[in-house]
Amino acid sequence: MTLDLRNIIKPYPSPLITGRGIDLDFPMLVGCLALLGLGLVMITSASSEVAAVQSGNTLYHMLRHLIYLVIGLGACIVTMMIPIATWQRLGWLMLIGAFGLLVMVIVPGIGREVNGSMRWIGFGAFNVQPSEIAKVFVVIYLAGYLVRRQKEVRESWMGFFKPFIVLLPMAGLLLMEPDFGATVVMMGAAAAMLFLGGVGLFRFALMVGLAVAAVTILVQAQPYRMARLITFTDPWSDQFGSGYQLTQALIAFGRGEWLGVGLGNSVQKQFYLPEAHTDFVFSVLAEELGVVGSLATVALFVFVCVRAMYIGLWAEKAKQYFAAYVAYGLAFLWIGQFLINIGVNVGLLPTKGLTLPFLSYGGSSLVICCACLGLLLRIEWESRTHLGSEEMEFSESDFAEEPTHGR
Repeated sequence: MTLDLRNIIKPYPSPLITGRGIDLDFPMLVGCLALLGLGLVMITSASSEVAAVQSGNTLYHMLRHLIYLVIGLGACIVTMMIPIATWQRLGWLMLIGAFGLLVMVIVPGIGREVNGSMRWIGFGAFNVQPSEIAKVFVVIYLAGYLVRRQKEVRESWMGFFKPFIVLLPMAGLLLMEPDFGATVVMMGAAAAMLFLGGVGLFRFALMVGLAVAAVTILVQAQPYRMARLITFTDPWSDQFGSGYQLTQALIAFGRGEWLGVGLGNSVQKQFYLPEAHTDFVFSVLAEELGVVGSLATVALFVFVCVRAMYIGLWAEKAKQYFAAYVAYGLAFLWIGQFLINIGVNVGLLPTKGLTLPFLSYGGSSLVICCACLGLLLRIEWESRTHLGSEEMEFSESDFAEEPTHGR
């Protein structure tokens, strides 16, 4: 007796199993897979020395990252199988789940402290970072809100302020960990979604002004944040103290020159540059692959992020507004993390513990990035086939013909 998978998922057509086989946005898929492959190579290189000393196995971190990569690809497949309408219905439950996870992580005995921060919940040998999950759940909830309250958001102050009743407590929980970087990325993505949702320019400018004031207060409220701000402006003034990490990252960029020192030949990863395989993996990449490799990586990130924005635009043109806002939100999450991580690595921003999407070592970030990729691929497929549009009705035969599209 054989098991027919198509019969199991028949009520929910997906881009993986249709009458014409696999039907995906291959440019987006190839771009993200290229980043995942590059990330695996760079983590193998950047973590080899640390892994050899800490575990006796130079491939320790690479093997763990590979496990997370397999889990992430599985999460990508699962999210592609779930209709976008299901995510929309579950928006409130996801928001409640996000609050629950962020509360759990700051409870002593449940949350795990690493480098002075309570950002992880431990499950045996693995850690889960709730902030990565919470950011995506906020995007899904806010997308649903913008669809339900579209007129109110565009025309009234109350529609503009209501989302902050949810966002500000969540930002407070993130700051209690503390995770200032995740707070900035989440609030930035939310602000961008509100702007694209139709918030007037005056109200948006007011929101930006309040955000700048809040960031200024938060920086001054904690001495370590102010020290980071002062250090990044002149790291060489205390290059063996508070400026050590940034100066070592800048040395890595300088050593890389145009073509790099060669894959695996980094000197900075040999205990000079802290967190070489996590927050500062881009510095090691720049040292080993040079300016050419760095710019190629940045170009790949730009392509993926712009493609995600276009997926949102295509969904909006298909009148699938919830899917469009989700795509925009996920794109801005990636853009925010990318800009902050690269900015920290090159010394344009104060040091923040924020991973580089698809490249950095970190299980939660990698799995969530892959799940977001699956969600974007699902959105693109539904908008192209018009599945989920209110004015369209379908039968199985609609998915048996060859598509004609020029994306």
